[in-house]
Amino acid sequence: MNDCTALRSALQALPRPTLAELFAADPARVDRLSTRIELAGGGIRFDWSKTHLDDAHAALFERLAAAMDFAGRRAALFAGDKVNVTEGRAATHTAQRGVGADVDVEEAMALHARMRALVDAIHAGLLGEVRHLIHIGIGGSALGPALAIDALARDVPRVDVHVVANIDGCALEAAFAACDPATTLVAVASKTFTTIETMTNAQSALTWLSESGVADPYGRVVALTAAPDKAVEWGVDETRVLPFAESVGGRYSLWSSIGFPVALAIGWEEFAEFLEGAATVDRHFRETDGLANLPLRAAFADQLYTRLRGCQTRACFAYDERLGLLPSYLQQLEMESNGKSVTLDGQPLAGPSAPITWGGTGTDAQHAVFQLLHQGTVTVPVDFIACVAPGDDLDPAHHRILLMNCFAQAAALMAGKPGADPARAYPGDRPSATILLDDLTPAALGALIAFHEHRTFANAVLLGINPFDQFGVELGKEIARSIDAGGVRFDPSTEALLQASGLA
Repeated sequence: MNDCTALRSALQALPRPTLAELFAADPARVDRLSTRIELAGGGIRFDWSKTHLDDAHAALFERLAAAMDFAGRRAALFAGDKVNVTEGRAATHTAQRGVGADVDVEEAMALHARMRALVDAIHAGLLGEVRHLIHIGIGGSALGPALAIDALARDVPRVDVHVVANIDGCALEAAFAACDPATTLVAVASKTFTTIETMTNAQSALTWLSESGVADPYGRVVALTAAPDKAVEWGVDETRVLPFAESVGGRYSLWSSIGFPVALAIGWEEFAEFLEGAATVDRHFRETDGLANLPLRAAFADQLYTRLRGCQTRACFAYDERLGLLPSYLQQLEMESNGKSVTLDGQPLAGPSAPITWGGTGTDAQHAVFQLLHQGTVTVPVDFIACVAPGDDLDPAHHRILLMNCFAQAAALMAGKPGADPARAYPGDRPSATILLDDLTPAALGALIAFHEHRTFANAVLLGINPFDQFGVELGKEIARSIDAGGVRFDPSTEALLQASGLA
């Protein structure tokens, strides 16, 4: 039995006190498991005290992290080493925030300067009147910008941005209906500039511009890509191509030129604050060890529930309408990164990998899914995310009720309520964590996203997997191309569906 196997066995054998017992035994529990990170314009409080992490678990998890070479893999990440071993690449997304190897940071800053020049030129009217941007991408090229714009640009944006990801033409038509082609730019975001959904939507956007009387449709296109030559070949003017490094993965790319629509919507100064908020978490993650390291602490709890208690899902509920897209963003970040079944050296993974990430918006979700959370037969760890400052100017009663519900749900999940009537009894002892932002500033959103990126990486290290490849998405694409090419036979069900839909 190797050290890691022995440590996991020791973790599995630990006693399982209830949350109530943990609090009763440790009056300082909240102080020890709640940590605040300070940012420009306010901070964020991370409270993991309502999870079943205790000193015994923490000590063994810290030993497991050491046995899995957490410090070495973290150092390799920030050094720009080839941590994406299956593709032979580094993962340099932190360099986009100014934290990483000098050469990677210098390249990122140069590309940011190029992006800023274009953003400033558009805002100054040097490209004519620009009121709208249709941002076309998919996956990380769309989810990140959509989240950031929805969170930060709800007040009158500098430019009105519409993010389109779905190949379903209804999505693109909705953007067309909201935009004036005479004052619209199109951003095409594709790492390879070959993604079929993105390039098909981009071609349709060019057709819309042309049919609407725009004399030079290609002149209205900005390309966001790690393959600038392909963008120029496709027809984009070289001055409108904003490259990013090949070593920046799609779901980690919001900080690169993929963030162009965010900067265009909120302005460069605010975008720089967004980057600096993420960099604050980068520095914390790089310089802090053990349980005090917030993303690693969260990963310890994640491992406790997936590996030790068999929890197959983890829920995230944002008690802030502006963060309504956060659960969808985290789905891709966590499930595409850590939804793996083999280790770094290609061996079968012993035990579960990432749980299914899901969630919604409070208080809506309370009237939809919280029944299962409180009284269902499965245990679901929950993350609650809220802001102290409201995002609206209405009667303060709105925000007071929102926060009361957020904190009450977490308290109720933990405490439960016994009763003589089983249908009205609550078992309690159900875990949750709370992330409380002072305000939803650009810096706070950047820090929140970076925290989850590093939490995902820390989980990958504890599991011994590579979070930076995503080969699982390729097979379906290959089969779709086979259908398009024709001449290939499939299973009877698929053949019947192809016949019924007219694709055969």
